Order: sequence, then C-alpha cells, then structure tokens
Amino acid sequence: MILNDVHEGIQKHRPRKRIGRGLGSGTGKTAGKGMKGYFARSGSPRRLGFEGGQVTMARRIAKRGFSNAYFAKKVAVVNVGAIEELFEAGSPVTPETLVGVGIVQGHFDVIKILGDGELTKRVTVTAHRFSKSAIEAIEKAGGTVTVIHESV
Repeated sequence: MILNDVHEGIQKHRPRKRIGRGLGSGTGKTAGKGMKGYFARSGSPRRLGFEGGQVTMARRIAKRGFSNAYFAKKVAVVNVGAIEELFEAGSPVTPETLVGVGIVQGHFDVIKILGDGELTKRVTVTAHRFSKSAIEAIEKAGGTVTVIHESV
C-alpha cells in the first residue's frame, strides 16, 4: 500500500450534478430521468417506502398486538439468607412481617422464597411460593413451610 494513494478518489464535498445542460454533460436531454414513463414526468415523486406495487413493508408488519405481560403476577423474591439476618429464631415469617422489616417493597401479588444463603434458625415461613432448595433449607433448620393459596 502506498500512503500517497490512500485518499485518492475520496471527495469530502462533491460538486452537485448539473442536469439538463446539453448532450456533452452526460446528463443532458432527459436529465437522468430516462425515456418517458411516470417517473420522467414532473410532479411524480418516488414515495418513501414505495416497492414497485407490491404490498409495502409498512403494510405487511403488524401495527399492534397483545402481550400477557400486563396480566402477569408481580412476584416479590426473598432469599433464605435474608430471613436468617432479619428474623429471630421461632418468629413467624409472613408477607406482613416481610413488608414490615423492609425486605419486600412496592406493589406485589405473590411472594416467593428462594434458597440462596444459609438458614440456621428455626422459623415458620408463610408465603405463596417456595423453591425446592428453600423448602429443604427451612426444614433442615427445623422450621415449617406454609403455602398461601394464590387467588386466580
């Protein structure tokens, strides 16, 4: 590669194309519009998105849809390790006490207890959902698990 040739042929400001200035200019006579036809006439813009008569992309793609995300239940997650830190042995762990302690904040429909962390205290945990590892950890520490049935 020769460094002098790197920028050869690159123009930052190309001069505008002077159309309709005679046969010698290369864009004379029909001024780059070809011979007759709709696009050779004045007042015939090429519409944005026009695809030659086939159904355009804008009309083929769905404009609206449906998502179940709006109807999904909002699940608040609590780990067993957090219960170990914030609750005394023998104390009941319910959705109300979890909100009172501040683990669970904001609006939620369901509370799920997960098994991340260690549990050594004997506690009674009441919640809507439990992971298998959470049930094992709570029962291993001598506690009990109570499932609140979710309303539909």
